[in-house]
Amino acid sequence: MFNTNTQSYNVFNRMLAIRIMGRLFNRKIMKQEENAADTILEIAVEQGVIENEFNWKLVRERDGLTNQSKDIMWIEWNEDGTLKEKHDTFAIGRSLLMSPFNQFFTWQTTPITKIIAATADVFYLKFETKNSIYTLINTK
Repeated sequence: MFNTNTQSYNVFNRMLAIRIMGRLFNRKIMKQEENAADTILEIAVEQGVIENEFNWKLVRERDGLTNQSKDIMWIEWNEDGTLKEKHDTFAIGRSLLMSPFNQFFTWQTTPITKIIAATADVFYLKFETKNSIYTLINTK
């Protein structure tokens, strides 16, 4: 036969050991996931999919939605909605495009319909589009 106290002790120790091993395993997996996430982020930055440097901040007035990007560009459209021309400066009828400038761009506004306020010394622009009112600030 067997000693009841010894058996329950061994079962308890086995259960405790399994529990501890599970926690250690989970920690190891979590650490590996953190390392993998860091690696994925580094690759995404290197390939221009995401950015880690921000020079521009755009805030939508109605809900405070904020987008940041390294660069911006202004886009002019043809009547049929196709790209007409890219610009470095804003103007009525141009849309703001926030970098990166690929299929992963951060944000694009509809064309500007009204310029509410603008300053040149510290770049600040408040403008209205068909859909929203935005404030654009150069953070550098």
